[in-house]
Amino acid sequence: MLGRGRTAHRIGRHGRPGALALGACLVTGLLAPSPARAFDLFGLFGGEEAPPAPRPDAVAYAVRIQGVADGDLLPALQDASTLYRLRAEPPPDGEGLLRRAEADAVRLVDALWGYGYYAGTVAFRIEDVLLGGDGAARAAVRAAEAARNRRLAAVRIIVEQGPLYRLRGVAVRDAAGRPLPLPPRLTRVAEEEPARSATVLAREARIVDHLRGEGHPFAKVVRREPVVDHAARTLDVTITVDPGPFATLGAVTVRGTRDLDPAVVRSFIYAEPGDPYSPEALAGIRRSVSRIEALGGVRVREGQALDPDGGLPVFVDVTERAPNLLGVSARYSTVDGPGVRGYWANRNLFGGGESLRIDADLSYLGLGTDYYARRRKLAGIETNGLGGRLAATFVKPALFGSRTDLVAGAFVGREVQQSYLSDAAGGTLGLRHRFSDTVSVQGGVEGQVGSARDALGRVDYRLVGLPVSVAYDSTDSLLDPTRGIRLTASATPYPGFLGSDPGLFLARAQGSTYLALDDEANTILAARLGFGSISGAGLAEIPASLRFFAGGGGSIRGYAYRTVGPIGPFQLPIGGRSLLEGSLEARIKLTDTIGLVPFVDAGTAFASSLPDFDEPIRYAAGLGLRYYTGIGPIRVDLAVPLNPDKALKQPPVALYISIGQAF
Repeated sequence: MLGRGRTAHRIGRHGRPGALALGACLVTGLLAPSPARAFDLFGLFGGEEAPPAPRPDAVAYAVRIQGVADGDLLPALQDASTLYRLRAEPPPDGEGLLRRAEADAVRLVDALWGYGYYAGTVAFRIEDVLLGGDGAARAAVRAAEAARNRRLAAVRIIVEQGPLYRLRGVAVRDAAGRPLPLPPRLTRVAEEEPARSATVLAREARIVDHLRGEGHPFAKVVRREPVVDHAARTLDVTITVDPGPFATLGAVTVRGTRDLDPAVVRSFIYAEPGDPYSPEALAGIRRSVSRIEALGGVRVREGQALDPDGGLPVFVDVTERAPNLLGVSARYSTVDGPGVRGYWANRNLFGGGESLRIDADLSYLGLGTDYYARRRKLAGIETNGLGGRLAATFVKPALFGSRTDLVAGAFVGREVQQSYLSDAAGGTLGLRHRFSDTVSVQGGVEGQVGSARDALGRVDYRLVGLPVSVAYDSTDSLLDPTRGIRLTASATPYPGFLGSDPGLFLARAQGSTYLALDDEANTILAARLGFGSISGAGLAEIPASLRFFAGGGGSIRGYAYRTVGPIGPFQLPIGGRSLLEGSLEARIKLTDTIGLVPFVDAGTAFASSLPDFDEPIRYAAGLGLRYYTGIGPIRVDLAVPLNPDKALKQPPVALYISIGQAF
């Protein structure tokens, strides 16, 4: 223990005080604070192991720790104590029991110091003998032996934890003893911050992480020098850090490919030799390479030494997964009726990471439960309710080893919605260039022919377009982002001189942003804004399948799917030539697996080519439940329309269940 008579006590690396302090900082920081228990599902009942029975070949004992008021300290003392941890394995004699107590004297003081109780003391009683000196030790051994095979020897650990010391100051120096310039947030100390080893270790980790982020991959803590001031009940710590050399990224080596061309993997690595080193750069490599569908695992490792140019070699180890994928799913909706979907995919068709996917979907809009069925019939939209779609998508990544991908697709199908019927077939062919892991552009040619029928009549159309799109995504997760921005924008002219009838110009844009309000990302504000516009033709000349509709799980929750917007003859939704909608959510984690999400949605479609607000904005509010899994959150949203159109039948509440966040 520290001497009480000194105002301040330096805890060095040599000698008894230093050994204790370092042990406290390192050992108690790593121990898991979980007391030994008998079978007790989730620890709900607080049951402990039953004490061992007296026996002739060992000195069985029962141990109790007294005097601990800090609920966090007790589990740490239990984990540090040999007497407590090995109580189910009694020693062969009283001498062995004494040795366990003597060993605990050091361990338990370490635990007290690690939790900030630098004036704490520990004493031991075996039976009624208070340990201290040779005579007490011999008496304790005799008392323990007297209990052999008769009863459990009583062992008590008496703790006086004393006052909780606070952390007063943190100084960081380099190996030469000079102050190391760091952001104030890394050394700033809160007024009542406990002087616990976990606090100091966490600061050291943040300091090393900061230096690594500044380009020093080999940064490390050389030593720590805690000084305890007993009079002020405070702890000051000087941390000596070796930043190590500044480094850039060196050569990147891809390993582990078997059937996949390594050039494909390299095309998804956007970091170049000579770029500044940072853990974020390595995380970016892993994230971008993981987007290759043919790969099942990606591990990015750093080299152990710098190359002659000051670069840190990087090794990307990958594992391939089975190329073929087959799946089937079924669904049922009270609005859309039943449906079944199946798909087959090959993720490495010719060895260059090519993916080919074929999707087949069959649906049935149940006429008996379909609210709009009678109105469609009055409008002359005859259908038996069967709809389906067959589609194929092909992607050839990394053309000629570049960052340009070939994207092609084709489809044929019948779409049966509440307010229209559409038969169409078409295809696309385009090139997508990836400037980085966050930015890509795509352009190509698109063709589509079809016929659509709704309350405004029938439109037979032929479209040939030149779609161009741009995407930006700086978020940290596809299904559950906690930070960053997503932006997508596309524009597709369908000019008459290419054979389009009618001639149209279609534009879409959507953006979402995510802001974590705390370091652990337990509370996140998420916002989304969507826009769309069609120009070049009147509303009745545009196929219903191309018009904009709002409402549904990915739009304005609480309203029936694709029913918000202009209303035409027979009180059927007819869609619009423009769209404006948005959402705001607060994603609040209550535990590691459970979260609540209050949300507000708003928007509508407009008959005009740009939003003119002749249509009333529809609002909805609701509350969501999230269950977080390893692959993403399971979403359950309950939404209520706040100002529905009274001329349309809207359910008072809507329930949505899916995987992933709403946006």
